[in-house]
Amino acid sequence: MVKVRQSYAEITATQRRLLKQKEQCESMAQDWYQRAQLALQKSNEELAREALSRRQAQMDEAANLQQQIDVQAESIDKLYEGMQMLEKKILESKAKKDQLAARARTAQSTQKVNDMLGGITGKTSMDAFTRMEQKVEALEAMAEVSAEMGSMGGNMLPGSSSIEAQFRALEASNSVDDELNKLKGLLGPGPKKSSSNPDLDDELEKLKRDAGL
Repeated sequence: MVKVRQSYAEITATQRRLLKQKEQCESMAQDWYQRAQLALQKSNEELAREALSRRQAQMDEAANLQQQIDVQAESIDKLYEGMQMLEKKILESKAKKDQLAARARTAQSTQKVNDMLGGITGKTSMDAFTRMEQKVEALEAMAEVSAEMGSMGGNMLPGSSSIEAQFRALEASNSVDDELNKLKGLLGPGPKKSSSNPDLDDELEKLKRDAGL
């Protein structure tokens, strides 16, 4: 782009020099025309002819310069269009470069995250999670057993469950005996051959049979 701009500046400077030369030729041609008029006024036809000859030479030079200016102007226009297109391409390339750089940074960040996730979900890490889960399940199971034992009467020694059952059976037996004694007290001391209440005698006999007496 720098080289193209330099070329454009050089050609434009040359074009301006040609324009100045053309203007000078036209100015000199005008001067020679005025001199030719002056020579005719002084009745010097030969000198007027020479002035007109030099005027024509300047006009021819100006026409030649104009042709060069026209040709070079077309080249300058094409060079300017090319320079504009090149500048546009450069800007587009710069924008695309920035986009690619941003995409590259995003891809690198994504790759780092994927690598980190890959490390977390690897075989070793999954084994560690499995072991941890097993320990947690074991702790939960122990907590459930402890809760069940607590609901049965607090901390119990091994084998105490059967002992507690025996004592509860004895206590139940004592309760039956106490209830029987209460009923005997209601009937009075000593056996009776007959009773004024046969229904009560039958109930007593039933209780004795149930108690194993």
